[in-house]
Parts: sequence; C-alpha cells; structure tokens
Amino acid sequence: MTRLRYLKNVTTLALDEEKCIGCGVCVTVCPHAVFRMNGNKRVRIEDRDACMECGACRTNCPAEAIRVRSGVGCAQALLSGKGGGGCC
Repeated sequence: MTRLRYLKNVTTLALDEEKCIGCGVCVTVCPHAVFRMNGNKRVRIEDRDACMECGACRTNCPAEAIRVRSGVGCAQALLSGKGGGGCC
C-alpha cells in the first residue's frame, strides 16, 4: 500500500515530549500513522510528512502534548479528494 504524502516539511505538527504521558491515543486516532509508540512510555513522530493536519491527535490528547493547525496538508488532502471527511 502506498503511503500518502503531502507537501514536504510544511506541517505544523509538534509533539511536546515532556508533556507526553505515553497513552497512545494519538497512535490510535491518527488516520495516517504519523505517530508510533517508542517503547511503552513515550510516543514519537514517525512520519511527519504524512500528517494531513486534521487535528484528531491534538483534540484527543489528554495531556495536551500535541500542537497542530489545519493548514497546507489538510488543504492538499481536500484538493486531492483524500480528506477523509474529518479534515479542517
């Protein structure tokens, strides 16, 4: 399966590792597998350029460790018809 990519190095996605509690909710809710568990304590950004900036990770993070604004990735997803309905 081909992984979706948007524009390289433009996403606003940021993870505050100090705030991250390692719950893995972002791993579960991300439609593009941007996050991965790093052991059983922390989450890391696995594939930043796959982020479509939908905000599911930010909305569902109980520790408020994720920042992301709807932006270029989200717009690109809508234009290419791959927005998944929850974007923007």
